[in-house]
Amino acid sequence: MGQLFYQKESPSTNDEISQFLLYDNSDFIALHTFNQTKGRGQYGNTWISTAEKNLAYTLAVKTQNSTLSDFLFNYYTAIVIRDFLANLTENIVKIKWPNDIILKNKKIVGILIEKRKINQSNYYIIGSGINILQEEFDDISKAGSLLTQTGIQFDLKEFALNYHTFLIEKLKNIPSEEEILEQFNENLFRKDEISVFEINEERQNGIIKYADEKGELWIDLENDGLKSFYHKEIKLLY
Repeated sequence: MGQLFYQKESPSTNDEISQFLLYDNSDFIALHTFNQTKGRGQYGNTWISTAEKNLAYTLAVKTQNSTLSDFLFNYYTAIVIRDFLANLTENIVKIKWPNDIILKNKKIVGILIEKRKINQSNYYIIGSGINILQEEFDDISKAGSLLTQTGIQFDLKEFALNYHTFLIEKLKNIPSEEEILEQFNENLFRKDEISVFEINEERQNGIIKYADEKGELWIDLENDGLKSFYHKEIKLLY
Protein backbone atom coordinates (compact mmCIF):
# COMPACT_ATOMS: atom_id res chain seq x y z
CA MET A 1 0.00 0.00 0.00
CA GLY A 2 1.26 3.48 -0.83
CA GLN A 3 2.25 5.74 2.02
CA LEU A 4 -0.30 8.05 3.62
CA PHE A 5 1.12 11.25 5.11
CA TYR A 6 -0.64 13.60 7.50
CA GLN A 7 -0.43 17.34 8.13
CA LYS A 8 -2.18 18.91 11.10
CA GLU A 9 -2.90 21.92 8.91
CA SER A 10 -2.44 22.37 5.17
CA PRO A 11 -3.18 25.27 2.79
CA SER A 12 -3.97 22.79 -0.01
CA THR A 13 -3.10 19.09 -0.07
CA ASN A 14 -2.92 19.26 -3.89
CA ASP A 15 -0.21 21.91 -3.60
CA GLU A 16 1.64 20.32 -0.69
CA ILE A 17 1.81 16.75 -2.06
CA SER A 18 4.92 17.57 -4.13
CA GLN A 19 6.97 17.73 -0.91
CA PHE A 20 6.41 14.00 -0.46
CA LEU A 21 7.28 12.86 -3.99
CA LEU A 22 11.03 12.78 -3.50
CA TYR A 23 12.13 9.56 -5.20
CA ASP A 24 11.93 7.97 -8.65
CA ASN A 25 9.69 5.24 -7.29
CA SER A 26 7.30 7.64 -5.52
CA ASP A 27 3.87 6.39 -6.56
CA PHE A 28 0.49 6.08 -4.88
CA ILE A 29 1.68 8.53 -2.24
CA ALA A 30 -1.06 10.43 -0.42
CA LEU A 31 -1.36 13.41 1.89
CA HIS A 32 -4.33 14.25 4.10
CA THR A 33 -5.40 16.80 6.64
CA PHE A 34 -8.50 17.58 8.65
CA ASN A 35 -7.74 21.30 8.50
CA GLN A 36 -7.28 22.63 4.96
CA THR A 37 -7.15 26.42 4.91
CA LYS A 38 -6.95 27.30 1.20
CA GLY A 39 -8.59 24.44 -0.64
CA ARG A 40 -9.08 24.71 -4.39
CA GLY A 41 -11.93 23.41 -6.51
CA GLN A 42 -12.28 23.17 -10.26
CA TYR A 43 -11.67 26.20 -12.49
CA GLY A 44 -10.24 28.34 -9.71
CA ASN A 45 -13.16 27.86 -7.33
CA THR A 46 -12.40 27.68 -3.62
CA TRP A 47 -13.31 24.72 -1.41
CA ILE A 48 -14.36 25.87 2.07
CA SER A 49 -13.93 23.34 4.85
CA THR A 50 -14.51 23.53 8.61
CA ALA A 51 -11.45 22.45 10.64
CA GLU A 52 -11.48 18.98 12.23
CA LYS A 53 -14.82 18.11 10.62
CA ASN A 54 -13.88 17.06 7.11
CA LEU A 55 -11.17 15.32 5.10
CA ALA A 56 -8.90 16.91 2.50
CA TYR A 57 -7.00 14.15 0.72
CA THR A 58 -4.65 14.08 -2.27
CA LEU A 59 -3.26 10.99 -3.97
CA ALA A 60 -0.37 11.16 -6.47
CA VAL A 61 -0.49 8.46 -9.14
CA LYS A 62 2.03 8.19 -11.97
CA THR A 63 0.31 8.71 -15.31
CA GLN A 64 2.08 5.63 -16.70
CA ASN A 65 -0.24 3.50 -14.55
CA SER A 66 -3.16 4.34 -16.83
CA THR A 67 -3.79 4.19 -20.56
CA LEU A 68 -7.10 6.02 -20.17
CA SER A 69 -7.80 9.44 -21.58
CA ASP A 70 -7.90 12.23 -19.00
CA PHE A 71 -11.70 12.32 -19.27
CA LEU A 72 -12.09 8.62 -18.57
CA PHE A 73 -9.54 8.70 -15.76
CA ASN A 74 -11.61 11.51 -14.25
CA TYR A 75 -14.77 9.43 -14.65
CA TYR A 76 -13.19 6.36 -13.11
CA THR A 77 -11.91 8.29 -10.10
CA ALA A 78 -15.44 9.59 -9.49
CA ILE A 79 -16.78 6.03 -9.76
CA VAL A 80 -14.28 4.75 -7.19
CA ILE A 81 -15.11 7.51 -4.69
CA ARG A 82 -18.83 6.97 -5.26
CA ASP A 83 -18.46 3.23 -4.69
CA PHE A 84 -16.54 3.75 -1.44
CA LEU A 85 -19.22 6.04 -0.03
CA ALA A 86 -22.11 3.90 -1.26
CA ASN A 87 -20.59 0.82 0.39
CA LEU A 88 -19.80 2.71 3.58
CA THR A 89 -23.18 4.37 4.07
CA GLU A 90 -25.39 1.76 2.36
CA ASN A 91 -27.08 4.65 0.57
CA ILE A 92 -27.66 5.56 -3.06
CA VAL A 93 -24.79 7.84 -4.07
CA LYS A 94 -24.69 9.59 -7.44
CA ILE A 95 -22.12 11.36 -9.62
CA LYS A 96 -23.04 14.85 -10.77
CA TRP A 97 -21.27 15.31 -14.10
CA PRO A 98 -18.36 15.63 -14.39
CA ASN A 99 -17.27 14.51 -10.91
CA ASP A 100 -19.14 15.90 -7.89
CA ILE A 101 -20.48 13.25 -5.52
CA ILE A 102 -24.11 13.60 -4.44
CA LEU A 103 -25.86 11.97 -1.49
CA LYS A 104 -29.58 12.63 -1.05
CA ASN A 105 -29.41 15.66 -3.37
CA LYS A 106 -26.51 17.29 -1.51
CA LYS A 107 -22.90 17.60 -2.67
CA ILE A 108 -20.67 15.85 -0.17
CA VAL A 109 -17.46 15.51 -2.21
CA GLY A 110 -15.60 17.83 -4.54
CA ILE A 111 -12.86 16.39 -6.75
CA LEU A 112 -9.95 18.20 -8.39
CA ILE A 113 -7.62 16.20 -10.65
CA GLU A 114 -4.53 17.89 -12.06
CA LYS A 115 -1.65 16.57 -14.20
CA ARG A 116 1.74 17.73 -13.02
CA LYS A 117 5.41 16.95 -13.63
CA ILE A 118 7.29 16.58 -10.35
CA ASN A 119 10.96 15.52 -10.17
CA GLN A 120 10.94 14.32 -13.80
CA SER A 121 7.86 12.12 -13.32
CA ASN A 122 4.35 12.81 -14.59
CA TYR A 123 1.54 12.44 -12.09
CA TYR A 124 -2.18 12.59 -11.74
CA ILE A 125 -2.71 14.68 -8.60
CA ILE A 126 -6.10 13.50 -7.35
CA GLY A 127 -7.56 15.83 -4.75
CA SER A 128 -10.84 15.22 -2.94
CA GLY A 129 -12.59 17.17 -0.23
CA ILE A 130 -15.10 15.09 1.71
CA ASN A 131 -17.60 16.66 4.09
CA ILE A 132 -17.85 14.18 6.97
CA LEU A 133 -18.91 15.73 10.29
CA GLN A 134 -19.77 19.33 9.35
CA GLU A 135 -23.35 20.27 10.27
CA GLU A 136 -23.71 23.89 9.12
CA PHE A 137 -23.52 25.00 5.48
CA ASP A 138 -24.71 28.59 5.67
CA ASP A 139 -23.40 29.84 2.35
CA ILE A 140 -23.52 26.66 0.27
CA SER A 141 -27.12 25.53 0.13
CA LYS A 142 -26.39 22.57 -2.15
CA ALA A 143 -23.72 21.11 0.15
CA GLY A 144 -24.12 18.55 2.89
CA SER A 145 -22.01 16.04 4.79
CA LEU A 146 -22.10 12.36 5.60
CA LEU A 147 -23.42 13.34 9.02
CA THR A 148 -26.22 15.60 7.78
CA GLN A 149 -27.28 13.11 5.11
CA THR A 150 -27.02 9.84 7.03
CA GLY A 151 -26.87 10.76 10.73
CA ILE A 152 -23.71 8.64 11.10
CA GLN A 153 -20.71 9.93 13.08
CA PHE A 154 -17.58 8.65 11.37
CA ASP A 155 -14.14 8.58 12.98
CA LEU A 156 -12.00 10.85 10.80
CA LYS A 157 -8.73 8.92 11.14
CA GLU A 158 -10.32 5.55 10.47
CA PHE A 159 -12.24 7.02 7.52
CA ALA A 160 -9.06 8.45 5.97
CA LEU A 161 -7.14 5.17 6.23
CA ASN A 162 -9.98 3.09 4.78
CA TYR A 163 -10.52 5.60 1.99
CA HIS A 164 -6.80 5.58 1.13
CA THR A 165 -6.68 1.79 1.01
CA PHE A 166 -9.79 1.54 -1.17
CA LEU A 167 -8.63 4.15 -3.70
CA ILE A 168 -5.23 2.58 -4.18
CA GLU A 169 -6.67 -0.91 -4.65
CA LYS A 170 -9.11 0.33 -7.29
CA LEU A 171 -6.63 2.59 -9.11
CA LYS A 172 -4.19 -0.30 -9.41
CA ASN A 173 -6.89 -2.37 -11.14
CA ILE A 174 -8.48 -0.13 -13.75
CA PRO A 175 -11.26 -1.77 -15.79
CA SER A 176 -11.95 -1.36 -19.51
CA GLU A 177 -13.09 1.93 -21.04
CA GLU A 178 -16.46 0.38 -21.86
CA GLU A 179 -16.99 -0.71 -18.26
CA ILE A 180 -16.03 2.74 -16.96
CA LEU A 181 -18.49 4.49 -19.27
CA GLU A 182 -21.23 2.03 -18.33
CA GLN A 183 -20.66 2.46 -14.58
CA PHE A 184 -20.43 6.24 -14.85
CA ASN A 185 -23.72 6.48 -16.72
CA GLU A 186 -25.42 4.00 -14.39
CA ASN A 187 -24.66 6.32 -11.48
CA LEU A 188 -25.18 9.68 -13.21
CA PHE A 189 -27.13 12.18 -11.11
CA ARG A 190 -30.57 13.05 -12.56
CA LYS A 191 -30.09 10.87 -15.63
CA ASP A 192 -33.39 10.36 -17.52
CA GLU A 193 -35.16 12.87 -15.25
CA ILE A 194 -36.60 16.24 -16.24
CA SER A 195 -34.26 18.91 -14.89
CA VAL A 196 -33.78 22.65 -15.22
CA PHE A 197 -30.61 23.91 -16.88
CA GLU A 198 -29.06 27.32 -17.42
CA ILE A 199 -27.49 27.94 -20.85
CA ASN A 200 -26.13 31.38 -21.70
CA GLU A 201 -28.07 32.84 -18.74
CA GLU A 202 -31.35 31.37 -20.02
CA ARG A 203 -33.28 28.55 -18.35
CA GLN A 204 -34.54 25.52 -20.20
CA ASN A 205 -35.92 22.12 -19.23
CA GLY A 206 -34.06 19.05 -20.39
CA ILE A 207 -33.26 15.42 -19.71
CA ILE A 208 -29.71 14.13 -19.18
CA LYS A 209 -29.25 11.16 -21.53
CA TYR A 210 -25.60 10.12 -21.13
CA ALA A 211 -21.98 11.18 -20.78
CA ASP A 212 -19.56 10.15 -23.53
CA GLU A 213 -15.88 9.19 -23.73
CA LYS A 214 -14.90 12.70 -24.82
CA GLY A 215 -16.08 14.21 -21.55
CA GLU A 216 -19.28 15.64 -23.03
CA LEU A 217 -22.76 15.43 -21.52
CA TRP A 218 -25.68 14.80 -23.87
CA ILE A 219 -28.94 16.46 -22.91
CA ASP A 220 -32.32 16.32 -24.65
CA LEU A 221 -33.46 19.94 -24.36
CA GLU A 222 -37.06 21.08 -24.49
CA ASN A 223 -36.38 23.73 -27.15
CA ASP A 224 -33.16 22.61 -28.84
CA GLY A 225 -33.35 18.80 -28.90
CA LEU A 226 -30.37 16.51 -28.20
CA LYS A 227 -27.16 18.50 -27.74
CA SER A 228 -23.76 17.89 -26.13
CA PHE A 229 -21.97 20.16 -23.68
CA TYR A 230 -18.57 20.46 -22.07
CA HIS A 231 -18.25 21.44 -18.41
CA LYS A 232 -19.11 25.09 -17.73
CA GLU A 233 -21.12 25.37 -20.98
CA ILE A 234 -24.27 24.40 -19.08
CA LYS A 235 -25.37 24.53 -15.46
CA LEU A 236 -27.71 22.06 -13.78
CA LEU A 237 -30.10 23.95 -11.50
CA TYR A 238 -32.02 20.77 -10.44
